[in-house]
Amino acid sequence: MFGARVKALFLVLCLAPSCVEVLQAQRGAGATSGPPRQTQSDDYTRYELLAPGTGKFRILYEVTATTPGATQFFNAIRQGSVASDESVWDRMTGKALKFDEVGAEVARAGGVGSGRGAVDTLQKYIRVYLARTVPEEGEGRVLIDKTYYDPKSYFEENGQIVFNRSLGIVRNAVVLPLGYEMVSSNYPAQVLQEADGRIAIAFWNNTPAAAPVLLRARKSAAVAGGAPAANANAKEPADRAGRLDERAHQNREIVYFLQQPETHAFDLYHDYTELREGVSYYVNEVRAGSTVSNPRARVLDTGEELKHEVIKGEAITKANVGVRNVTPASEIVVFRFAPVPKGGSTRLRMYETYTDTARYKVLNGELIWNRAFGRPTNAVVLPAGWALTNSSIPAAVTELPDGRTRLDFINSRPDEVNVLITARKK
Repeated sequence: MFGARVKALFLVLCLAPSCVEVLQAQRGAGATSGPPRQTQSDDYTRYELLAPGTGKFRILYEVTATTPGATQFFNAIRQGSVASDESVWDRMTGKALKFDEVGAEVARAGGVGSGRGAVDTLQKYIRVYLARTVPEEGEGRVLIDKTYYDPKSYFEENGQIVFNRSLGIVRNAVVLPLGYEMVSSNYPAQVLQEADGRIAIAFWNNTPAAAPVLLRARKSAAVAGGAPAANANAKEPADRAGRLDERAHQNREIVYFLQQPETHAFDLYHDYTELREGVSYYVNEVRAGSTVSNPRARVLDTGEELKHEVIKGEAITKANVGVRNVTPASEIVVFRFAPVPKGGSTRLRMYETYTDTARYKVLNGELIWNRAFGRPTNAVVLPAGWALTNSSIPAAVTELPDGRTRLDFINSRPDEVNVLITARKK
């Protein structure tokens, strides 16, 4: 799944002309092979365990359709589970979407499994009618809400409740019933108490295999009363809110396309979802020591190109866009868009070219990239003709169709990772 997602991202987003040629060739080769293969990204699943003994859990599944031109999206109903109470929502507007349940033949005709090969005739799918056609280099974001009855995955045993399920989605959270504490988790996870007092176990599976999750919990008086009330006089860590934010639910991502190192320059795009009602702009603060050029942005939901402003020094304060600690050397890029509607959101993709002589350079013939990453997902594409020699932080490494090397970093922790990459000329 991870490799497929990397390939899909590359084909849609790669900036080099050679990548465009590869994409055109692939389209030409597949022109007679049936419908375009359904592709997706940014999957996140939240499992809310219902009353013990019911064998039921609510699923809130966020997914993004990424096949250009798609008007439908198919979500498989897991075999062995009985689905009920289904609803589907467009995440841009917050409005309900039309959907129905179909069989495997209909799903295959719609692009599931690339339209070729054997079909499991017992497999059922939720077919979602998207609010708008997926644009080129765009997305169709969907929220699917459903309840599963699956007593083999969720059951009681020896006075405890057990959630035992193989999860193929990368980002997940399991929420215990109110009044239950976690006893054990076989997967490293954040443990977070929600506003209503329930305990959530959230994790990011950064392996290419499904996660065989096994959670145990029991009734507890310690959490039966819900979350503690705020105390204005209590002394707590200043960064408590940020450190206790659910990392698995964050979907900010960035990809760096390194130019030749003697230029100290790199192209990048970064994706961000604005959820706050009424917000109509995004501010990108240029990191000290870097300079920015060629900014542009689009709304991924619609493909709309956005206007932008580059603002420096005292003009930043006058712009009143919430930037603090402004100095004469400060620089920001502001992208403006339609205000976020109530219950909706806006997904942005912003492109820029940066120059950073301190953190990206060539020394004694060696390419050096030395940069801290704060987002959960980050990727670096080496320039053509360079071979990877070191990466200080574990990464998934792939070779792109044009021969360049791509490193994908997953940081499931709510802090930065300092990445040092070196490479040599081939």
